[in-house]
Amino acid sequence: MTARVLVVDDVPPNVKLLEAKLTSEYFDVLTAFSGPEALEVISREHPDIVLLDVMMPGMDGFEVCRRIKADKVTAHIPVVMVTALDQPSDRVAGLDAGADDFLTKPVQDLALFARVRSLVRLKVMMDELRNREATGVNMGWDNVPSTELEINLPADGSILIVDEQERVMERIARALDDVGELTFMSGGDDVAERAREKNFDLIIVSLTMRNTDGLRVCSKLRSFEETRHVPILVMVDDGNTKLLVRALEMGVNDYVVRPVDRMEFLARVKTQLRRKRYADKLWENFHMSMQLATTDAVTGLYNRHYLTSHMETQIQSADRKGKTLSVLMMDIDHFKRVNDTQGHAVGDRVLKEFAMRIGKNIRGVDLAARYGGEEFVVMMPETPVDWALMIAERLREEIADNPFDVGLKDGPLNITVSIGVAASQADETPSQLLEVADKALYAAKEGGRNKVVVADRDG
Repeated sequence: MTARVLVVDDVPPNVKLLEAKLTSEYFDVLTAFSGPEALEVISREHPDIVLLDVMMPGMDGFEVCRRIKADKVTAHIPVVMVTALDQPSDRVAGLDAGADDFLTKPVQDLALFARVRSLVRLKVMMDELRNREATGVNMGWDNVPSTELEINLPADGSILIVDEQERVMERIARALDDVGELTFMSGGDDVAERAREKNFDLIIVSLTMRNTDGLRVCSKLRSFEETRHVPILVMVDDGNTKLLVRALEMGVNDYVVRPVDRMEFLARVKTQLRRKRYADKLWENFHMSMQLATTDAVTGLYNRHYLTSHMETQIQSADRKGKTLSVLMMDIDHFKRVNDTQGHAVGDRVLKEFAMRIGKNIRGVDLAARYGGEEFVVMMPETPVDWALMIAERLREEIADNPFDVGLKDGPLNITVSIGVAASQADETPSQLLEVADKALYAAKEGGRNKVVVADRDG
């Protein structure tokens, strides 16, 4: 996976060295030699990742990182701090400033490439979620902007820790005492399978277990649908670069090196939990927006736009299989009189009750939609017209025989419905099929209402 990488360092030879290494791996490299220049390049070029030197005159790397993360436009760009310092306090300071990781000079090639690719994969996923949200905003969906979602997101959740050493688990428990609900597993070949049974927000895996292959656990976690997107943080011994690189290549999100510094460990855990919360919020917003865009606000049924879009797919499927797609076009009789005499609030309650009764009298494979006003459509895949007629009659009787209790002092309202039934023919479009059903509905209303009429294809 290629990406645009910005290398920032006030020492030109350091910049040239990293540029040469990254270019050899086919990354597109941008360069800057000071903090202000880096911010200007980021604002103009929007790189996919920033490799940022800590010790720079004027504006140091910590301040540059804080400014990147404080800007809504650039906050989602991963930042890796590159430094000659190797103190846990420096790493914690960088994480507090918003850095996504640290690399220590001299930078090892394997660690460099693995970390860059790992963070780029994460950015691609998050960018896709934000792009979907932006599309929804452009279409007028009622979204909460993603830039507002990150504000004050809690850094807690359900955490699974996989390690064979009881004393290590005890130390982790003390370190994460206030972070969330902890679950411990002492290894075993079925760890990943057991992890699927609960919705964890973070999984911490030791790569130094003797009786369980930690890498295999990570690989399985990434292969299962239930755990594929759960952040994984691994614990690895200092100096075991090959093991760490393999973990990062298979999709592990972050790591801590043993002996583990408590403050760094806590900071990395909170970063992953906050990032998971953010991704979950984006998904939740997207699916909620999709639901709002495809459903009718009053009845909760699908809307006309979704019906016609989905009907085209269903007609094509019916043609391929040599089956019939039937539709019921329904209109509540004298509904205008209800609105005029009882008010629109009562009218809305009638529409809701009508939609509920439709749902109770059709099959799970059928799709009901509010077509507009008091008109409704039920789409019935692979259903011959005689079956559609039978269901339409059952629905008509249910409406007519059971008055609508909508909270009026005078008692329930008597409501009836007229229904037109039509079945698809080869190469017919949704609009053509609905037009045929509408003509049958018109015939039902002309015939006295409270009737079901099957479309006359020969007339």
